[in-house]
Amino acid sequence: MASTTALFTGLSGLTSNSRRLDVIGNNIANVNTTAYKSNRMTFAPTFSRNFSLGTAPGDATGGSNPGQIGLGVTIGGTQRNFTNGAIGVTGVATDLAIEGDGFFIVNQAGSRYFTRSGGFIRNPENDLVTQSGAKVMGYAVDEQFNIVEGNLAELNIPVGTLTLAEQTSNVIFNGNLNASGEIATTGSVHESRAFYTDPAGTVPVDASTQFGSQDIYVSDGAGGFTLAFEAASVVGGTITIAGVEKGGKDLGSASFEIVDGTTTFGDYVAFLDEYLGTDSSAIGGVSNLGGSVVINADGSIVVTGNEGTVQDLDIATGDITIDTPGAGLANPMVMSKISDAEGESVRTSFVVYDSLGTPLTIDLSFVLQGTTPSGGTTWEFVAESSDNDAADRLLALGEVSFDSNGRFVGATNQSFSIQRTNGAVNPLTVNMDFDSGTDALSSFTDSASNFAAVYQDGSPIGTLGSFSIGEDGMISGSFTNGLTRTIGQVALAKFSNPEGLVDVGDNLFGSGPNSGTPLIATPREFGTGRVVGGALELSNVDLSQEFIDMILASTGYSAASRVITTTDELMTQLLALGR
Repeated sequence: MASTTALFTGLSGLTSNSRRLDVIGNNIANVNTTAYKSNRMTFAPTFSRNFSLGTAPGDATGGSNPGQIGLGVTIGGTQRNFTNGAIGVTGVATDLAIEGDGFFIVNQAGSRYFTRSGGFIRNPENDLVTQSGAKVMGYAVDEQFNIVEGNLAELNIPVGTLTLAEQTSNVIFNGNLNASGEIATTGSVHESRAFYTDPAGTVPVDASTQFGSQDIYVSDGAGGFTLAFEAASVVGGTITIAGVEKGGKDLGSASFEIVDGTTTFGDYVAFLDEYLGTDSSAIGGVSNLGGSVVINADGSIVVTGNEGTVQDLDIATGDITIDTPGAGLANPMVMSKISDAEGESVRTSFVVYDSLGTPLTIDLSFVLQGTTPSGGTTWEFVAESSDNDAADRLLALGEVSFDSNGRFVGATNQSFSIQRTNGAVNPLTVNMDFDSGTDALSSFTDSASNFAAVYQDGSPIGTLGSFSIGEDGMISGSFTNGLTRTIGQVALAKFSNPEGLVDVGDNLFGSGPNSGTPLIATPREFGTGRVVGGALELSNVDLSQEFIDMILASTGYSAASRVITTTDELMTQLLALGR
């Protein structure tokens, strides 16, 4: 019956518009939901009832159209609007927004989901997670902070726990070396009293003389001789040096152990040479520092310091002692200063760092060696350190030359190596740059020598203090020592049909049968879009349009209910007529 059809049609209108109001209400409720994508409902007419199928036109008559009456409305489906919402700046480092078609990838309980909502936080394990605890996926880094692409990993930002140091590779210097200074020709000289293997002082010691094989005697300075080392007591003893100064700087302490009866005076001389950093090696075939430690023919030990006033040695009484003298002397190695060092020289100290961030102090001295035929100057430099884990204080020798205008010409041996036994990269090799282009050494006259290290590229140990995320998804960590490193990269996914995604709640989507396979890429690739750090994507709900749609849905609902009411009245009248 016609009335029954009209009733069904009205009911379909009520149902469909009621569902549309559900969609509109959900949109309005989520107007402030981060990255929420609005939905709309589409309607479709149900199959029509045919009164006639229509006829084709003939020779004498025209054609007729089909006669059909619709049977109401049905829900055609819902469509999600994936247009980008506006970007709102928050200033929170973990907040991310996407300008493009990509989705963040998250892992929740072993299942992979996708979201546009970038309101992330860090959990107690420093994982980057959503508000509901799903872990954000991306690319991790290797030990050298290089991005490891190919396999997605849960992103971890270990603020306050990750540490980093940087070993020094280059040091840059600036300053002037006085070209009018006195050429260095003499180092300081210290001499001990003469040592002998007999109490009469007739057999002087030499480099092969062993401490523990016989008693050793020393001149008393008054023509007599006294016991210096008692053979029965000296083996296992330790000669300690402390308080020695070089150019007014304390060289620290060092110990020489008389291991057994085979330990010789030559071993002690070699130890003293390494501790003092003396050297007489020729540099450039001409210049040398003139330093040495030798045993004279009369059995005395002579220490000749390196040339230049900053290399002047000061070995005071009591600086050299032995802990097991026995019947011998407590400080038999007392040395007397014969002459001071001379010559123009200058020294600076600077700090370098090994791969573990350990600071190491380096002393660098320049000593004027002579002039060149063209009127320039030649200087010899020596690099030293008490922090060298090897016995030798001396690290490197080299030569620097300047032209007649005082400009830097060139240098030899511009690097040094320092031994490390603490687990750091060994050895630590450092290049010294005396002419970087912006900073350089010069050698002008009538100007006091003065130079310093103005830059070195190492850093002590530092802790990850903060981070930022760039538009390419790179997570850059800033350490408390000033270093910056990449600690991860956010990955994005793109779908050929994002409307086919399935809403699983908590602003998450899952792959659907009609969404297509996700394309995993980095931001700015394949249309995924760029990442905006410290910002969130707002909802794309258009309130004005939603209110218009709500009015239309309400009107449709009211009209459908009016159809039902009218149909009911007609059926009541028909029943009354039937009685």
